[in-house]
Amino acid sequence: MSAASAIDYAALARDIKRWAGELGFAGAGISGIGLEPDEAYLQRWLDDGLHGEMDYMARHGTKRSRPAELEPGTRRVISVRMDYVPPGTRNAWDVLGDGEAGYVSRYALGRDYHKLMRNRLQKLAERIRDAAGEFGHRAYVDSAPVLEKALARNAGLGWIGKHTVLINRHAGSYFFLGELYTDLPLPVDEPASAHCGSCRRCIDVCPTQAILAPYRLDARRCISYLTIELRGSIPEALRAPMGNRIFGCDDCQLVCPWNKFAQQAAEPDFAPRHRLDGARLVELFAWDEDEFLRRTEGMAIRRTGHEGWLRNIAVALGNAPWSPAVVAALNARAGHPSAVVREHVAWALAQQAGKAP
Repeated sequence: MSAASAIDYAALARDIKRWAGELGFAGAGISGIGLEPDEAYLQRWLDDGLHGEMDYMARHGTKRSRPAELEPGTRRVISVRMDYVPPGTRNAWDVLGDGEAGYVSRYALGRDYHKLMRNRLQKLAERIRDAAGEFGHRAYVDSAPVLEKALARNAGLGWIGKHTVLINRHAGSYFFLGELYTDLPLPVDEPASAHCGSCRRCIDVCPTQAILAPYRLDARRCISYLTIELRGSIPEALRAPMGNRIFGCDDCQLVCPWNKFAQQAAEPDFAPRHRLDGARLVELFAWDEDEFLRRTEGMAIRRTGHEGWLRNIAVALGNAPWSPAVVAALNARAGHPSAVVREHVAWALAQQAGKAP
């Protein structure tokens, strides 16, 4: 880098955090690239098969835990966070208690965050370049093998809770993370200290007992995995505990005491679309594939595909209170071309038959 010796990196680090705030990020921090303890933890988790069908977690070897292998020349990582729950969203517990409504994880109610945050990170990189000259960098938002929570912890943005989600003592856990890998020798921040104490509410509340022990998650039992990552049939023993959760699950965050400090999203694009913060299951189940694709354009929900969408809602309808409308909706899909959908509809109809007056 030209004139590198003339750069005041401490001042630049302060500017980076200020610019991040101006670009809509709720927080920013800087870490080194040493992740040895986290690499060992990840490898044990993979060796135990707790990642289920998420083969991509193991596919890239040590690139996930060694930033300089993923992006050669990386010396520092700038981690950012962005709050995602917008004002006016229907109360999560109210939706979970309404068996006729579908629960969508609060992060997925509005626009998909990936492009939005990556564009903001690119703008941050441009400001750094304008101040410091050309430099090596790359922005990531779930777009590559990155240990984002460990990096964010080391950057002082929060600690990894017993549910394996990052917690910030001033903002809870309802936020997205993104990273800017860089070759600049910026001063690093102090890692965040942990403040879960003896609390185990997240472990106790999990509907499917997916949190096997503090900091140990069995993804194969996690409702977020079952409704988003898993392709094919949901294990029958886990269907009833899923309740009306049709895309993701927030229970472990909803009970976390630190979320009393959660901040509302400042980004209007995260506002709920199509009343998905509490839409009727029967209405959602009626979407054909074209309507599903149209309504979920630019949203994370599209990741399930229409088949996964119907599979998830069929389970929720099986768990719903009995009604003629629910039974009629399920019967309308009983002959669906997908064997996966038919299987879950048949299960749901059997559940409903057991509740019929």
